[in-house]
Amino acid sequence: MANELEQLVLKKAQAWLDGHYDEATKKQVKYLMDNDMKELVESFYKDLEFGTGGLRGIMGVGSNRMNVYTVGAATQGLANYLRKNFAGEQIRVAVGHDSRNNSRMFCLLYTSPSPRDRG
Repeated sequence: MANELEQLVLKKAQAWLDGHYDEATKKQVKYLMDNDMKELVESFYKDLEFGTGGLRGIMGVGSNRMNVYTVGAATQGLANYLRKNFAGEQIRVAVGHDSRNNSRMFCLLYTSPSPRDRG
């Protein structure tokens, strides 16, 4: 069982190395693959879930961590849902942030119309 999980995790981690992720992220994933299997498993064994308290998790690389990629995926998922279920209607959302780590940065990253406004 543990070996199957590790193989699944290694496959997901390799996808991050091969995918369109920034170099710092790839470097950290590679480090975990080479040096810390326990943390690699924790970072990739599942996808971070959106719960009643929003998207919460430990900051770091991986599908089970808070980072620009998991927050982006959740944001895109919400947009897809709204477009599908409210087709033809004007869609409005309220986006806020709180005092959690990087909350403001994530908020600005996915709501600002241009990259220069996202700081």
